[in-house]
Amino acid sequence: MSAYLIVDVAAIHDEPAYAAYRSRVSTGIRAAGGCYLARGGTVDVLEGKWQPGRVVVVRFDSIGAARRWWASGEYHDLKRMRQASTSTNMIVVEGLPEGVEA
Repeated sequence: MSAYLIVDVAAIHDEPAYAAYRSRVSTGIRAAGGCYLARGGTVDVLEGKWQPGRVVVVRFDSIGAARRWWASGEYHDLKRMRQASTSTNMIVVEGLPEGVEA
């Protein structure tokens, strides 16, 4: 069942380091089966107090696939780069089963 990694890059503290992260992270996401659905486009808050910064949404084949990518040795150094250069909120949420309508 698909899963969706949702990332809110709330603040960027080191733009050059974060730019380096962005230039390198896609290769590993794609290798892990991830597919970008949104990557830093315009955010329009419709309700509530959440004021996200840069929003990224990535579809994976499963929560397990997303977790394996996040915990992988290949992502380890990049994760540390992102964590040092930004303040980030990140969740993964399970999608609906194939053929099920909301």
